[in-house]
Amino acid sequence: MNHQKSIALVAHDNRKRDLIEWVSWNHAILAEHNLVCTGTTGRLVELALARQALETEGTFPTPGIQKLKSGPLGGDQQLGALISEGKIDVVIFFWDPMQPHPHDVDVKALLRIAVVYNIPIACTRSTADFLISSPLMTRPYEPAVTDYTAYMGRKVEGDPLPAEAL
Repeated sequence: MNHQKSIALVAHDNRKRDLIEWVSWNHAILAEHNLVCTGTTGRLVELALARQALETEGTFPTPGIQKLKSGPLGGDQQLGALISEGKIDVVIFFWDPMQPHPHDVDVKALLRIAVVYNIPIACTRSTADFLISSPLMTRPYEPAVTDYTAYMGRKVEGDPLPAEAL
């Protein structure tokens, strides 16, 4: 990870207000990083940062925001793909544990892929506060990555070739 991070911002509908308040509070720090957002969250983050820029008379640059599809329409999967490609450094995902979600499987897959690739992920405002205020946010960092070579080369039933032949 470089000193400038790619930060994914995601929020379920019942948590969008919390995320927007958090983004507004941390706009100066976020301005130093690249942001990736799913669906409506991206539009709301963009509006919140524009509002902060007006209130502070443009003293902070407004970061570019890459907007993905809405989570249930594939945005969670797009974000998971970016994580697996090494294009996301941090995930801030305010999800609602009290509401059922039709795309719950996608949410679990996103959380899983973040763990597989050892991506820092904050699911609560407190954790997001600790993460954004970490000194590691402003300097290069090399996370430990698990070597999955053995897993990729494992023998599975019905495999006609030994792993070493591949």
